[in-house]
Amino acid sequence: MDAIELLLTRQSTPRLTAPAPNAEQLTLILDAAIRVPDHGALTPWEFIIATGEGLATLGDIFMAAAKASGADADAIDKAKGMVARAPMVITVVAKTQSHPKVPVLEQHIAAGCATMAMQQAAFALGLGAIWRTGEFAFDANVAKGLGLAPQDQIVGFLYLGTPAVAAPKKPPKSGHQFARYL
Repeated sequence: MDAIELLLTRQSTPRLTAPAPNAEQLTLILDAAIRVPDHGALTPWEFIIATGEGLATLGDIFMAAAKASGADADAIDKAKGMVARAPMVITVVAKTQSHPKVPVLEQHIAAGCATMAMQQAAFALGLGAIWRTGEFAFDANVAKGLGLAPQDQIVGFLYLGTPAVAAPKKPPKSGHQFARYL
């Protein structure tokens, strides 16, 4: 698949199964992430990789956060099981710092670009991926459970694996409907 085809046919793959990316694939995915625009070369990101027991730990963090928020028993069970949707979950964190020329928003965007690059790399390797956020991306208990600093912000959870089913082809779209000239 060439780069333009990849960009024009990108879509999320919500149903994922084992195997997760292997070591070589994961290296390529991570290397793609750090090639995104990064004003000031601040590298404002961290990638927290969960597989195997790490997924169980992430599930426990989600469960504890759900309990702390007063969720009912069904929601607590659902929170713990969310990580079972894929054999690998990468939590992408914007690790921002004060900088006179690079605002925090720009650093968040760079971390978001890194997430998109990882997803695109996964697709290019024949894997499946879906970028999820949801309430846990903004939950202080999840941030604490992951050992994040107060200024850190989770920009998403990238679920990676092998597509369980072939995704139906989506019709092409035109970006012109969202553009205007000055």
